[in-house]
Amino acid sequence: MVNEERIKLMTRMAAYEKEEHKKNKTIVSFFKSDYISMQTLKSIVYTTIAFAIMFGLYVLYDFEIFMKEIYQMDIFEFAKSVIIVYGIFMGIILVITYIVSLYQYNRALQSTKLYYANLKKLSQDYGEEE
Repeated sequence: MVNEERIKLMTRMAAYEKEEHKKNKTIVSFFKSDYISMQTLKSIVYTTIAFAIMFGLYVLYDFEIFMKEIYQMDIFEFAKSVIIVYGIFMGIILVITYIVSLYQYNRALQSTKLYYANLKKLSQDYGEEE
């Protein structure tokens, strides 16, 4: 006889395997600190590239005015202000990256634990049937 509870469990597990299992398995294969560090490192690289592009676009937007004022402005003060803006930008992005990475890792760990608990439950149901 077909057990409805077992069929529901198997359907949920199949949907999880199809959608999330591979991604979650990859995430959980790292230690939490390693996963967060890797995401933070990627975020630093991408944020630096994005900031360089935005700064380049800012300079190119009014390039003629920028070139006229470059001889009158204090270069060290300008560089200091750019570094401060970069630091603030990087700090905000890193905090967001940490929070999102921590959430993703905890969610993947919880989903993987639930999957293996359901797998164990299904195995026990088949063992009891025999």
